[in-house]
Amino acid sequence: MALPTIRPTGCALVALLLMTSACIPAQDRAETRRPAPTRQRAATPPPAPVPSAKAVAPVEEPVIAPGPPPPAVSENVPTPPPPAWQVKTVAPSAIEVAASTYVVKPGDTLRAISDKTGAGSEAIARVNHIAAPFKIIVGQKLKVPGGRYHRVGKGETGIAISRAYGVEWGRIAQLNELEEPYVLREGQRLVLPSQREVASMTSDQREAAFRLDIEDLITGSEPALATRESPKPPVVTPKIVAPTVAVAEPARFAGRFDWPVRGPILRRFGRHASGQQNDGVNIGTPRGTPITAAADGVVAYVGQDIPAYGTLVLLRHGDGWISAYGYADSITVTRGQKVVRGQTIAKSGSSPYSAEPQLHFEIRNGRKPVDPLSYLPSRS
Repeated sequence: MALPTIRPTGCALVALLLMTSACIPAQDRAETRRPAPTRQRAATPPPAPVPSAKAVAPVEEPVIAPGPPPPAVSENVPTPPPPAWQVKTVAPSAIEVAASTYVVKPGDTLRAISDKTGAGSEAIARVNHIAAPFKIIVGQKLKVPGGRYHRVGKGETGIAISRAYGVEWGRIAQLNELEEPYVLREGQRLVLPSQREVASMTSDQREAAFRLDIEDLITGSEPALATRESPKPPVVTPKIVAPTVAVAEPARFAGRFDWPVRGPILRRFGRHASGQQNDGVNIGTPRGTPITAAADGVVAYVGQDIPAYGTLVLLRHGDGWISAYGYADSITVTRGQKVVRGQTIAKSGSSPYSAEPQLHFEIRNGRKPVDPLSYLPSRS
């Protein structure tokens, strides 16, 4: 029933306003309890709509939802900038290339043939069984593989490219047979999943394109270099390294890992009774304990883009070896910084899903996680 129109004055108006404000409810928040990080990919920003099978250029970059606060940094350590895949977005501009045959002309190179046909030079080399140093001869007939190709721009990352097209970066890396050190080059053409494959994707597959895991950070987070550009050498002290600058990793692994903290093993590597896979070990340690680099290396990543790991630090050690440190409470290093074994890189915290203080520690050989206890010295 509609209330009659009244014209309160004085104290009556004040009372009416107080009664009205008291009716505004507060919104409760529920916290979901989950175990330590597993191989299930942690959710990040919500997915953008996926293109129809008829569209040549797929989806645009999705609107990024507010994420967690930036990781705490220790005194005299600059706040990390956003990662490269957030700084430089990618416009979906792939072209469809029909399969054909090309006859090599004087002065041709695989890259020149790639520019003429629109197909990737690496794809042409693979289908024609041309190995490094990729020599071709005049008059040679080359198969040009058809498909949908994206031309990489300077500074683009694999993660940003995958999000532009609404497909997992891991799938693109698989199609292009990318290998360590996963460096993209300006002008390189990456073959993408076909329109038919994209159209048949399940909702889970579409959502997975906008989630990150450590494999994505390892293989698709570095910005593409210009054709003859080299990665920059690491810095010695904590200072800002632009996210659009690729950083060189050690050429060789020193051959030794050490414990990043001391404490009891709370959760071991491998598949547990719950069916979940733990890609590292969880080590109990008081909050605020210094976390030290397990081996000499370069800081490849610092951030919170995988919520299940909390604040995460990744170090590259050379020869494809990588170590990961999750649940940090604060950090003392920045991306692109050179570190030595035993150097403090962060302070320990707790899991985002448990109040028990601990460190989640992983060792990876390339993308593959290995049992850290097989590479760490005995604690006896």
